Amino acid sequence: MASLFKWMVRGVSAVLVLAVLALAFVYYLASRSLPDYEAERSVIGLEAPVEIVRDNHDVPHIFGKTDNDVYFALGYAHAQDRLWQMVTMRRTVQGRLSEMFGDRTLKTDELMRRLDLYRLAQASVEAQDDATKAALTAYARGVNAWLDRVNDEALGRGAPEFFLFDNAISPWVPADSIAILKLMGVQLAGHIEEEVLRARVSLSLDEDRVADILPDMPGSGVAALPDYASLFPDRPDATQFAAYDDSPEDALLYPAADRGLGGASNAWAAAPDRSAAGGTLLANDPHLGFSAPTIWYLARLELASGAVIGGTLPGVPAVLLGRSADFAWGLTSSYLDDQDVFIEKVNPENPAEVMTPLGYQPLTQRSSIIRVKDAAPVTINLQWSDNGPIIPGKHYNLASVTPPGHVAALGWTLLAGNDRSMTAAMKLMQAKSVVQGIEAGRDFVAPSQNVTMIDRDTIALKTIGAMPRRDADHMTFGRLPAPGWREENRWVGREAYAANPQFVSPSGGIVGNTNNKLLERPFPLHVSYDWGDSQRIQRWEFLMQNREVHTRESFIEAQLDIVSPTARNLLPLVGADLWFTGEAAPEGTPDRKRQQALDLLANWNGEMNEHLPEPLIYMAWMRALQNRLIRDEMGPLATVFHHVEPIFIERVYRDVDGASVWCDVVQSAPTETCTEIAREALDDALLWIDEHYGSSYESLRWGDAHEATHDHQVLGDLPVLKWFVNIRQSTSGGDNTLLRGKTSGRDPDPFLNVHGAGYRGVYDFADPDSSLFITSTGQSGHFLSRHYDDLGDLWRRGEYVPMSLDPDLARAASVGTTVLTPAGPQN
Repeated sequence: MASLFKWMVRGVSAVLVLAVLALAFVYYLASRSLPDYEAERSVIGLEAPVEIVRDNHDVPHIFGKTDNDVYFALGYAHAQDRLWQMVTMRRTVQGRLSEMFGDRTLKTDELMRRLDLYRLAQASVEAQDDATKAALTAYARGVNAWLDRVNDEALGRGAPEFFLFDNAISPWVPADSIAILKLMGVQLAGHIEEEVLRARVSLSLDEDRVADILPDMPGSGVAALPDYASLFPDRPDATQFAAYDDSPEDALLYPAADRGLGGASNAWAAAPDRSAAGGTLLANDPHLGFSAPTIWYLARLELASGAVIGGTLPGVPAVLLGRSADFAWGLTSSYLDDQDVFIEKVNPENPAEVMTPLGYQPLTQRSSIIRVKDAAPVTINLQWSDNGPIIPGKHYNLASVTPPGHVAALGWTLLAGNDRSMTAAMKLMQAKSVVQGIEAGRDFVAPSQNVTMIDRDTIALKTIGAMPRRDADHMTFGRLPAPGWREENRWVGREAYAANPQFVSPSGGIVGNTNNKLLERPFPLHVSYDWGDSQRIQRWEFLMQNREVHTRESFIEAQLDIVSPTARNLLPLVGADLWFTGEAAPEGTPDRKRQQALDLLANWNGEMNEHLPEPLIYMAWMRALQNRLIRDEMGPLATVFHHVEPIFIERVYRDVDGASVWCDVVQSAPTETCTEIAREALDDALLWIDEHYGSSYESLRWGDAHEATHDHQVLGDLPVLKWFVNIRQSTSGGDNTLLRGKTSGRDPDPFLNVHGAGYRGVYDFADPDSSLFITSTGQSGHFLSRHYDDLGDLWRRGEYVPMSLDPDLARAASVGTTVLTPAGPQN
């Protein structure tokens, strides 16, 4: 027996030793791709030596004798820290993910092939000016210099992920950078989803009720739209198309965001006379879906035009938002309507033809082969009408609004082969004044943005991006899919750049945007009917006007503000007949729990603080309320509305145009009141909270439900690995706070924080080097690096890091300096 026990101990010990050795070997392989920042390397493609000085937050400060050498070094630094991210984004826009991930990404690849963005990016290279083409070429050489070093020195395949997936990496080329900029356009777009949703809702509800659930922004003067079914009178029962599967998109790395999770952002600026220190001020925090690493990468470039520092996009040789010594700029999604869905009538005698104003005309067609890992290749037939690429019904829920005998085509300014947006971005980065900044945006096509900008004396906001020129007689005003064969529905080029909204030196000394409606203009110069915000703007206006002058600190306070104007508006309205009513109820009864919840909410000021219970009770109540209001009228279509629609609830409880009819349950005999529905919804919410977080309401924490989900986009769902690659943080804020933390809206965790400010910057031209910035994770994309998540802790606490252009400050606390020297002539 003793001998058996000894052998068992030896066996277990051997297994443990082997496991430790295996883990050590895995760590060794993974850590080989951690870059050495303190190094001197000879590389081909440089004109002169260049320095990459990484400050103590791993932000590279790049110093070179020529601009092209600086772009080379930026490409080198991007590849060092974010190679996996760059390769994955490039494969996404190429429609080649399935070569790595198998059929999980087949739907993603098919969409990207049909949009044909990579071919358009290749065609757009020659459209750039000479300086931009040279920058793209130099940047590509820098990326490839790092790839050569990885291959020559066996540096862990460049990133740990490549040990799990195909590690064949083709050289970087200029078209790749343009393609990644176009991919951002796909991720930020949302008008196609709004058109399809409006059509689906109009098939299920009458006009007044459509105006409730999909309201126009206050102040709009939109003419009545036609009934969608009337546009296609030869179709069968139209209402059948409204009921369509709205299950969450499960295709890996699918670029089209869920409704409400596209582009969003905040930006505002103050003129010198509204600044306490007498210098212009600018704050900016663009909002995108969270990921690990974040999409943003901080960098400082020393160019011939002067130093510039801010947020870059790995794969793109430009600072896309930030500042120089004399000019600063921030970006917010403009919501300019640059997409239209065209329903094309197919020739019943020849499915390769569609109806046009001139009769049936052939579609342009081309076959494309998608190679799939561990499966047979898939061949798809790409088609284009005059209006744009034909998109199958499985994308964007187009099947729900496409009649038999028709197909859907997508018109989109992004789908241009002469796109000079990269040139515009490079010019904006090198602008010295507001005048130059506005002029730089002239070449920008897509994705359309509002650029809030300042120089030493002037503040301004300019919408950049191409605005389609629509006919004034357009049948649907671009708000519903329209018959593509009707001449009045077709685009007739682009509007002039001067037609884009512009605000320079406003008399109030403050300019800004929270994705709110910018102006009121008649169609077709309307810019948009669908805007991204009607709530945050209320709080922003209050904070800006509550002070005569502003400081860097007051701008930071506004950027981190967690008061929900929506909660302050809706709770008194919805609970008007519930506060402090009824007799005291026994402990543990639904009545008692309801009283406890209402008591908490009655004393709450609307702050969405992660440590408080009230935000969770409020959010759960409003979610349950909206579900009760719309479920019986809309049926399965109600699942599309993942987030609370504040204007809808306000219309119902103010009975705007008879909207209180939503409170009556259609299937029941009695007529329910809005007070009854509010009470029942609160009971639903409290039951849900009991099941998920417990029944001690005072001890609830909003942050437990509202964790920021910086998840690895590929490895984030894998057992064990997810604990190393995902970054989760308890956060304050909510859907409608300036510190925006958009919730997922989907069960089982509807309040996870999935979309928000991946970058924050505050720039003060009274003392430019006191400017600050931060990202939501860290600089490195390597999960074994200490810079993978080091900025994330600061970001969660509302802290920033210095944004100085002082080279001595960068060198003083450097974590390493890489010196690249020329090894030979450029290829």
